[in-house]
Amino acid sequence: MRISKYIHSCLLVESGADRILFDPGKFSFIEGLVKPDDFRDLSAIILTHQHPDHVDDDALKKILANNSSAIVITNTEIQAHLAKEQITAEVHEDGVRQIGNITIKAVAAAHAKLLNAEPPRNTAYVVDETLLHPGDSFDYSLDAYQGIQILALPIMAPWTTELAVAEFARRIAPQQIIPIHDGYAKDFFLEQRYDNFEKYFSKHGSKFLRLSKPGDSLET
Repeated sequence: MRISKYIHSCLLVESGADRILFDPGKFSFIEGLVKPDDFRDLSAIILTHQHPDHVDDDALKKILANNSSAIVITNTEIQAHLAKEQITAEVHEDGVRQIGNITIKAVAAAHAKLLNAEPPRNTAYVVDETLLHPGDSFDYSLDAYQGIQILALPIMAPWTTELAVAEFARRIAPQQIIPIHDGYAKDFFLEQRYDNFEKYFSKHGSKFLRLSKPGDSLET
């Protein structure tokens, strides 16, 4: 499996001919460093929750125009939203399904609490029992995946702190960590925080992977 990061929470997971794109939101495209046209031969696009930094309607339409056989997989809330945009989506918010040779498990995981806003419905996804993408959630339902090989870890957000990030990662105790949800940070600040997280998590048995540039990747 190859996992590539394309700014913020957007991950491309590849296994053989199967290619799944997670959460192509506005923060991935806003600076022009990543373009919707960059994504081809997709099998599926998976969306964790209805926030613009995870779902960019216009970019999604362009991606789908270049990937006519790709399916969109998400929860009921996003499906209803996308229907208004004439985008068809399949609901997968519980249990297991196959996308080609890739196994996807959906897990209900409540979005973190927000200031002055109602949290959207959030669905976490587990890929081949190897990668956990939690969306915007540190929910205790995700503790079932303690010891998973790779955790896509939101490391900064209006709804969290570094101490809460560290506590969630300690609970999950992954072998490796991919930092996500960091697309609005300046490069100099991001590298500084990566330094700190890398030192911290190395003491707790997790390898912190510095996927900072669009397309940076790892292979499992």
